[in-house]
Order: sequence, then C-alpha cells, then structure tokens
Amino acid sequence: MSDAFSTGLDRNDANFAALTPISFLNRAAFVFPQKPSVVYGDRRFTWKETAERCRRFASALRKRGVGKNDTVSVMLPNVPALFESHFGPAMAGAVVNTLNTRLDAEAIAFMLDHAEAKVLLTDREFSKIIGKALTLMTGPKPLIIDVDDSTFSGGEFLGSIEYEAFLAEGDPNFKPEKLTDEWDAISLNYTSGTTGNPKGVVYHHRGAYLNGINNIVSWGMPPHAVYLWTLPMFHCNGWCFPWTMAANAGVNVCLRRVDPKMVFDLIRNEKVTHMCGAPIVYGMLINDDPKNHVGIDHKVEGLIAGAAPPAAIIEGAEKIGIGITHVYGLTETYGPASVCAKQAEWDAEDLPRRAELNGRQGVTTLLQEDIDVVDLVEFKPVPHDGKTMGEIVFRGNITMKGYLKNLRATQECFAGGWFRTGDLAVIEPDGYVKIKDRSKDIIISGGENISSLEVEDVLYRHKDVLAAAVVATPDEKWGEVPCAFIELREGAEPTQEDLLDHCRTHLARFKVPKLFVFGALPKTSTGKIQKFVLREKAKSAEAIK
Repeated sequence: MSDAFSTGLDRNDANFAALTPISFLNRAAFVFPQKPSVVYGDRRFTWKETAERCRRFASALRKRGVGKNDTVSVMLPNVPALFESHFGPAMAGAVVNTLNTRLDAEAIAFMLDHAEAKVLLTDREFSKIIGKALTLMTGPKPLIIDVDDSTFSGGEFLGSIEYEAFLAEGDPNFKPEKLTDEWDAISLNYTSGTTGNPKGVVYHHRGAYLNGINNIVSWGMPPHAVYLWTLPMFHCNGWCFPWTMAANAGVNVCLRRVDPKMVFDLIRNEKVTHMCGAPIVYGMLINDDPKNHVGIDHKVEGLIAGAAPPAAIIEGAEKIGIGITHVYGLTETYGPASVCAKQAEWDAEDLPRRAELNGRQGVTTLLQEDIDVVDLVEFKPVPHDGKTMGEIVFRGNITMKGYLKNLRATQECFAGGWFRTGDLAVIEPDGYVKIKDRSKDIIISGGENISSLEVEDVLYRHKDVLAAAVVATPDEKWGEVPCAFIELREGAEPTQEDLLDHCRTHLARFKVPKLFVFGALPKTSTGKIQKFVLREKAKSAEAIK
C-alpha cells in the first residue's frame, strides 16, 4: 500500500485550524463592525462593540486567575451579558455553565459544587435562590459578579463587583491564546433530571462550531437575520444560537421573559425574522389577542422543539404568519440534531396534512452524522414501515463529549456506538423519524401500547384545550389506562363528556382517556410539561377525581 498521500503531508499552521465559534465573533467584528449585534430595550451594540466587550470579559477573568477548564457559571435571563458569556469565558480558555433560572437552591448548589465554579454571574431577580444556594455549597464559593439590569427592580446584589465594572478591568485588545485542540470543553449544561442529581453534559469547541453553522444551513437562514430570544439562552446554550448569530452576523433581540404582546411588538418594531421555542411558546402567541399582531406584514420563521408539537400548534402558527420548522434533539446533542426537512410536494397538501408532515422529527441536520431507530432488544434498525417502534439513536460530531465526572453514565449512553436518547419512535416509509413517546410515557393498557403523544395531539384539536398532557393511571382491569390533564382556554367550560365525545371520534376506543383532570399544567422553564409530576398525581386516580 502506497504511503504517498501521508508522507510529508502533515498538519501545520497553514493547512489546519482547530474549529471554535470564537472565530465567528472575530469575523463578524472584522467584516461587519458597524452592523447591529445585540438589542435590548434602549441598549444597542454593534459587532465591533460586542467583540470588544467579550475580549474585556476574557481579560478580566484571566486577571482574576481564571484559566483553562475553569468553570464560569451564569444565572441570568436573556440579557446581553448572557450572550457575551458564550464568548468571553471561552476566550479565556474557561467553560461556561449556563444555569436553569427556574431551579431551586438545592439544585443550583449541587451544580456549583459539581462544576467547581470559580465565577458566578447572577441577576438580582435570583438573589434569594442564589443566596441560599451559596450557603448550601460544600466546596469553595465562586467570585460573585452582579449583572445589574435596569429594567428589573427588586432583589439584592450579592457580589463584590458589578458586571460593567468587571468588564472595565479587562483589556479591549486582549488576544486569546490559539486553540490547539478543538475537543477542549467550551460549555457545561446540566440535564433536568427527574430523579437523582442532574448530569453535567460537556460540549466541545468543535461541536459548538459545527452546530452553530448547522442551524444556519439546515434552517436556510439568510445573512444578518434578526433573531428574537424567545428560547431560554441557558437551554443547551440556546440551541447553540449565540454562536449561530455570530456566524450569521445577525441581530440578537434579547427578551427578559416571554410576554406575547412584547413578542409581537418586537417582531413589528425590530423586523424580527427568526425565533425558536417550545410548543407552549407558540401556543401563547396563537392564543393571544389578535389585536396585538396587527400591522405585522412579514413572515417570521420559527423553529419548534421540546415535546413533539401537536399539529394544531403548527397549523395555528401558520395562520398568524409564523412558518414552523420542527427540529429534534436533546441537551446531549447540542440541542437540534435532526430536522423535519420540508419537501416541495408538501405545499400541495391541505393545512392539516401539511402540519402532520411537518410535525415529525425528520432526518439528520446536515452536520450531524446519523440518526436511526433501533430495536430495544437486538439493537438493530427497525423497518421503515411507520409501525415498528424502537429507540432513537444519534451519532456524529454534534454529540456531547460525555457527562462530567460520571464515567458510568457516559459509557451507558454510548453503548453500541450510538447515543441512546430514550425516546421511542418509528421510521415512516419516506425515511423520516416520528416520535411515538418517551419509553417511560408509553401507556400499556391490556397489553396494547398507547402513545400519549397521539392522544395529546387529538386533545389539542379541541377548541377549548390550551394544553394537554396524558399519562398512565392504574386500572384494576387493564393494568393502566390514559389519564388526561387539561389546561383550558380562558372562559372555556367543557364537560368531561364533551372531551370524551371528541376523543371517541378520533381515537380507537382503548386509547380514549378514562379520566380528565382540569387545571394549570406544571411546566419547566423551557416550556416542557413536567410529566413526572403528573405521573405521581395519576398514581392515585381517586385522589384527583
């Protein structure tokens, strides 16, 4: 075998550069220095200014002794400092850890200890939680930096320095050391585990770079898009969109919290072109007062993920001018790793069928290597028949390094050479993946499998249903049967019989819920319905009747 193609053809500075999203920021600042980068209320920055602020951030961290693989934790809403935290720490060689702002003090204390956080940026809104978390920590306390957002009143400062003063300590001409290994960690995200301690998911520079580009290519984003932060930036690093928007040299329109009227005002005033969110976010917009979106004459593109979106959400979004593209992924896959790639022939279908096609989890995004559905017993690919259920698995560059300080869990999730998601799905004849349920959410009634997602999709089509979640409740005859928790639209008062009739029209008899419970549904900060809470309630059907 000839070695002609390897002899003397080695990597060198001229033909190889480690992939890092820091390069996106550098390019945006050089090529488009005066284009807007970040908008938040009256505050507006250009890409030149944002790059300078991130260099100051990195320099100030270095002066405080923060270096390679040190953790910089962040407890912030979607404000400019959180966007800058996706670059400043990385420039210093550190790892950013964006904390879920809806977690309790015990969970935050665990994460700060587990991550060995050296620095913590925090907002006054979370001072009670952070204050308590700091008292619960068992390890060294981090340096606390307060981010003072003038749009929020209340809370208290906990740190020794405010963020803007901290940036002033840094050098605007700071030059980061050249990254030599793209496998180096860039961020740490904790899973929202329902039992036991959350696991720390580690991303590398290579994956962040690739998914940053992936979002542009797989979504077809034009240059200089105007992106509204309806998605929590702490969640999977905002599905990697902080890095995407630097690559795109677009505009980040920051939003402290999702308020439908404010969302429509920003879409109108800032000419927002793109946004992301869970189904609950789009549901809020669909059900908002129609007067609030008067005067918006341009189409907005929206990515939707989280739970498999009901077709009714996709239909409703289209009716108010938001074109939905469904993506799927997990914290472990940097957020979106598959996309329901639209086919031209779908345009000829009526809206309900189009929504059904667009609601699938689809195929891999361009820069993820592979997705499959495998048999749970033999770990072999299932046939493309739309019926045979198995577990969704991923592999490729857009998959985490592993779980921090948890070798066993890392080995288990990568068993068989794939990342195992725990989501159950089929592959339809056209090769598109369609989730049927989480393995723990399948309802087995009299030996028959019932997909909670299928029942929920039917419930969402009832005119009075704002949100729905279906879980198993014990049954003496069938073992378990579906129990539906329903959040109603304002002013709606359907009877249980109304919903039964609706479900009987669209579902096989054994799939119809035997019990309906009305009330607000518990949700995570990213809009996902907390089914584990509902499963606990449903264990005693008599208690909730």
